Amino acid sequence: MNYSVIALDLDGTLLDKQKKILPASLKALTDAQAAGVQVVVVTGRHHVAIHPFYQALKITTPAICCNGTYLYDYQAGKVMTSNPLKKSQAKRVIGLLNQYDIHGLIYVDDAMVYEQPSEHVIRSLAWANTLPLAQRPNIIQVDSLADTAERADSIWKFATSHPDKGALQAFAETVELELGLACEWSWHDQVDVAQTGNSKGKLLQQWVESEGIGMDRVIAFGDNFNDLSMLEAAGLGVAMGNSVDEIKGRADLVIGDNESPAIAETIYQRVLGL
Repeated sequence: MNYSVIALDLDGTLLDKQKKILPASLKALTDAQAAGVQVVVVTGRHHVAIHPFYQALKITTPAICCNGTYLYDYQAGKVMTSNPLKKSQAKRVIGLLNQYDIHGLIYVDDAMVYEQPSEHVIRSLAWANTLPLAQRPNIIQVDSLADTAERADSIWKFATSHPDKGALQAFAETVELELGLACEWSWHDQVDVAQTGNSKGKLLQQWVESEGIGMDRVIAFGDNFNDLSMLEAAGLGVAMGNSVDEIKGRADLVIGDNESPAIAETIYQRVLGL
């Protein structure tokens, strides 16, 4: 198959445990672009938390952010297309966060906002502090998520977390049942809440087809449940070795983990034919 698009999840996939792109992966992706292959980032992250990787990859394609909630054009510095949460929906999610005692960040406009620090927030702040000032994401503590939602122009998603997976599962099931919103596991202790119908696969397909390309010419790499939609829609869906068995079982190909040069090896073999 002649692949012309490489779609990449970030955390747990392109990035290692230190939130870095392996040199081997970077070289392979640079070589792929030199051969005319487009590289696109497809992530659960806010666009303000993608800058270092976008610049390292030297790509000009827009980023698919917040699990397919919006497409962000870094060249123009603007959102191209989006399907955010309504304020009324966000306020109901906040009510359930309080009811279930679940920690939540709200991703809005150009910032990620929280009330009380959690392990997720602490990890994010620690990572941000390793970056040059110009690349640091806006991670802001506020007194009220509800007030933030009311003032926001766009509410992209909630990143919710809890050390008790059962409690988080119960919260997610209630959100889906009562609010009809999309809940996807993006990490072992994190569930993302977004507008119904949003997914990485759906927005990736929209963008690919706008480029005059079929999904059969896309190779996609991912590791978690929020990646399934694009792994199954792509011509070749590749699961990382660090994925759980359910993800591996639904992918077309399983490779090494995100600490290994497996992505580079796959690109050279499957895309560049070397």
